[in-house]
Amino acid sequence: MEILLKRVYDSSLPVGFRVLADRLWPRGIKKEVLALDVWAKEIAPSTSLRKAYHQNADYQSFKKLYTEELLQNPVFNDFLKSIRGQEVVVLLTASKIIEKSALPILKEVLQERLLSENA
Repeated sequence: MEILLKRVYDSSLPVGFRVLADRLWPRGIKKEVLALDVWAKEIAPSTSLRKAYHQNADYQSFKKLYTEELLQNPVFNDFLKSIRGQEVVVLLTASKIIEKSALPILKEVLQERLLSENA
């Protein structure tokens, strides 16, 4: 499975199973434009974690806490089932800087879980 990370505001989004992994709907974007398969707001960082990250901008701390949230989130296993068997999964966010968003963390946890299931 290939997992791609993209901004919802990119002019052309790749073909694949499209997942909006933000808790809030992106400003100025119509639902029809994204052609989402899933809006996975339940696996996005909690509101309190997102606000704390925006206040202190410590990415390593955010990464640790978000990883813990994901692994303890019962909805995460359902999300794994929903993407299993997809060739390409496109994780989408409204964040300006993808590298400092939740998407790389989500991708890493997904890959680790999928690998451990196939081992």
